[in-house]
Amino acid sequence: MAGDAAGITTPDTAPRAWRWRRGLVLAAALGALQTATYVATGAWWLQLACIGVLAGQAARTAPRQAALVGLGFGTAWIGAGTWWLFISMHRYGGLPAWMAALAVLGLAAMLSLYLALALATFAWGRSGRPLADAALFAALWLLAELARGVIFTGFPWLASGYAQVDGPLARLAPWVGVYGIGFVAAGLAAWAAFALLESGSRARRRADGLAGTAAVLAALALAPAADFTRPTGTLSVTLLQGNIPQEEKFETTRQAAALEWHLRSLLAARSDLVVAPETSIPFPPQEMPEGVWDGLQARFATGTTAALLGVPLGDDQVGYTNSAAGFAPGQPPYRYDKQHLVPFGEFIPPGFHWFTRLMNIPLGDFNRGPLAAPSLRVGSQRLAPNICYEDLFGEELAARFEDVANAPTILANISNIGWFGESSAVDQHLQISRMRTLELQRPMLRATNTGATVVIDHHGQVLERLAPYTRGVLEARVQGREGMTPFAHWASRFGLWPLGVAAALVVAWAAWRRRRSAGVLTAPDAPDAAH
Repeated sequence: MAGDAAGITTPDTAPRAWRWRRGLVLAAALGALQTATYVATGAWWLQLACIGVLAGQAARTAPRQAALVGLGFGTAWIGAGTWWLFISMHRYGGLPAWMAALAVLGLAAMLSLYLALALATFAWGRSGRPLADAALFAALWLLAELARGVIFTGFPWLASGYAQVDGPLARLAPWVGVYGIGFVAAGLAAWAAFALLESGSRARRRADGLAGTAAVLAALALAPAADFTRPTGTLSVTLLQGNIPQEEKFETTRQAAALEWHLRSLLAARSDLVVAPETSIPFPPQEMPEGVWDGLQARFATGTTAALLGVPLGDDQVGYTNSAAGFAPGQPPYRYDKQHLVPFGEFIPPGFHWFTRLMNIPLGDFNRGPLAAPSLRVGSQRLAPNICYEDLFGEELAARFEDVANAPTILANISNIGWFGESSAVDQHLQISRMRTLELQRPMLRATNTGATVVIDHHGQVLERLAPYTRGVLEARVQGREGMTPFAHWASRFGLWPLGVAAALVVAWAAWRRRRSAGVLTAPDAPDAAH
């Protein structure tokens, strides 16, 4: 039985268990729905709506139920956004379909434990005041995202801030980075949601919350993009997209044609710089046909063209690295070794060798390169490579800006998303690269096997692009930039610690406030005046 406002009891409209199942279904639907915002330009508002409804659910439940809601939302969020991992494990890795699907689901559920803990803590610590609760919700949301992006090598793919790259909150990128944007997005969505829950004598809070959220979004939308950097010359560039099917990339009998296309395109380039994708040459120099490696070095030792290409380097004795090799006229050969490796794809976590032995993926255990690697000098520009999903870690790219005089003027990502077929991974990765250009205000070159091969300017706008899943050569010009954004300044020195400490302080304040309120409520009553 349930009571209405007049004290009249009426039958419950649904059994409690059914209501919770319905709540979990809603949470999962919201989590899956918001993944569309990572690839749909202009849909940034949809993510705010989904987070707002989630926050409203968490505000009306006990901690245990809030944790289940967070687990459902997060599992659907990560699962729907990374379903393409199934392709790499099943189609190319050879895992049985059921095992690959279970692995994707298990990964999504494990990564969602952070959000589950965050929502349980929120349900425990909320005060009932919309603005204060929105700050607490946003701080816990931020801590959950930082944990997912850092612990166990980190998996920050689908961090909430990436959905805002085309929205007004993108104005905050050079100040606080993608995680800071996620914090603000969660706070605004929660503030509006909590305001809508207000009624009766507290209805004034409803107007305040909705007006405040709208005012912040409007102010950011109308604010001009701040420029913290300045132009420093241009380069003509040639970007290669081989579109080599993944099943052919490591088969010896099919490598010759792919190698020939990449070599021919590299040698034919007449721009200032030519860039080929990750493992565009899929075997180390000592395994190449005789004269190929020496011929490449000789071609770019003179003239006016520099080259950057993906190739594994090393041997069985010292180990292998997933690397970018660079050649520039008048300079010694350049080498960049990937630092942030992909678990299971590029290194095997302790205790999981049995799992990788089930997959047919070669070169699965690389050595790491240094964090703050030097840049490749091309004319007056300093080119900073990163390989594949390394550009998810903006704080690690920012580490190259600590030495201001030698900071990169252009970023270059070389990738092979062919592991994931024709999927949303290509568009998601493009959004990630665009966020890095907003944070650091540096242009980004992307040379990929299957897409997206593009030139992005320092404000995150795609200037030139090749159609994905086609073979082609993109010729364009890129303008280098120098100077430091606030994000580059603090992240290069302190990493993500300032954000984590700030969020922890908000949570500590909420816990203190709750304890203080509990103490007041449980204190002995004042002596009765009649005694």
